[in-house]
Amino acid sequence: MAAPTQITTVVFDLGGVLIDWNPRYLYRKLFTDEQEMNTFLETIVTSDWNEEQDAGRSLAEATTYLVAKHPEHRQMIEHFYGRWSEMLGGAIPGTVDILTELRDSSRYRLYALTNWSAETFPIALEQFEFLHWFEGIVVSGTEKTRKPFPDFYHLLLSRYNIEPQHAVFIDDNERNILAAKEVGLHTIHFQSPEQLRTELQAFELLD
Repeated sequence: MAAPTQITTVVFDLGGVLIDWNPRYLYRKLFTDEQEMNTFLETIVTSDWNEEQDAGRSLAEATTYLVAKHPEHRQMIEHFYGRWSEMLGGAIPGTVDILTELRDSSRYRLYALTNWSAETFPIALEQFEFLHWFEGIVVSGTEKTRKPFPDFYHLLLSRYNIEPQHAVFIDDNERNILAAKEVGLHTIHFQSPEQLRTELQAFELLD
């Protein structure tokens, strides 16, 4: 771990760290059988399919592609983006509290690096005031690349003149953490607000 005085910048992932997003919040309203819902989420509207939108594919193109592949699920597929806002469970309060403390200390530069569709991100910007606290947010759908590809991390670093050895990156996805380490960032694999606080205290970024 770096000496505490070396850390000048904290970079947050958003979904799963600050914002609770889960397709189940929507699809539990639409399916009466939990197993049937899980099968749909795991085999039709998969994470791999969703990541293509995070990397810049349009929602219309994504929906058309999947409906053509699974016409029997047309309505359920169309609800994915048609009712996307219902997948937002709200802020994760404990992590927002941590972000508030970091902001109020005025000691650190705060950024976000997120895999998110450019078309749905404005919904989050409108709903969550704390997203406006960051000096910059790099959105994968806008840049047409995403985590864990190295160019996405380098884009953040170069755009905001961040030296990776002086920054710590927080993400709930271990794959993204490993990639961040490869570009030289200090990392925290997020599991809970309590664990995050403990690890930030170890860096002496929080009291």
